[in-house]
Amino acid sequence: MTADLPPRIRKTPLDGVLVVEPLTVFEDFRGQYVELYNEPAYKAGGISYDFIQDDISVSRQHVLRGIHGDRKTAKLVSCLHGAFYLVVVNNIPDSPQYRQWTAFTLSDRDREQVLVPPGFGNGHVVLTESAMFHYKQTTTYDRSSQFTLLWNDPELKIWWPIHNPIISQRDGGTSA
Repeated sequence: MTADLPPRIRKTPLDGVLVVEPLTVFEDFRGQYVELYNEPAYKAGGISYDFIQDDISVSRQHVLRGIHGDRKTAKLVSCLHGAFYLVVVNNIPDSPQYRQWTAFTLSDRDREQVLVPPGFGNGHVVLTESAMFHYKQTTTYDRSSQFTLLWNDPELKIWWPIHNPIISQRDGGTSA
C-alpha cells in the first residue's frame, strides 16, 4: 500500500540514531490504525537493516530498564502503549561520540520510532501507569555479548525525569 513512499526520518545528535515517523497513522472515532514497519518503504528511506526478531517489554510506572546493548544488534524501538523516556548512548570506543547520549519521549500518541544502531545502548523509564516497549532487532538475543551501562553513571551525566526509579539488580550495578 505505501511501499513506494519512505517514512519521514530525522537525524539526531548521535550519528546513526534516527527518529522515524511510521508511514501510516490513521485515527477516527473507532480508534487507531498504525503501520509499524514496511520493509520496502524503510529500505527506500535508507534503513537497510534486516530485522529478524521482535520483542516487547511491559513495565509499570517508574520502572527503569537499564542501558543495554551489544556490538552487533540494531534495534527499531517503538511504544505500543503508554509513554516512556528513552535514552540512547554511544558505546563504541573508537567513535568521536563515545559515551555521548541523547533522549526521546516515545508514546502511543505520537507513534515515533527510534533506530538504535549496533554498539549503542538503550534504556528507558516508564512515565505512565504502564507502558509497552516494542523493538525489532537484527539478531537474536545473546546475553553473553551484552554490555550494561549504569543508568546513573556519574561520567555519563544522563538526565532522567525521575530520581528514584524501580530497577533490577543488573541495572543497579549488582549481579543478577
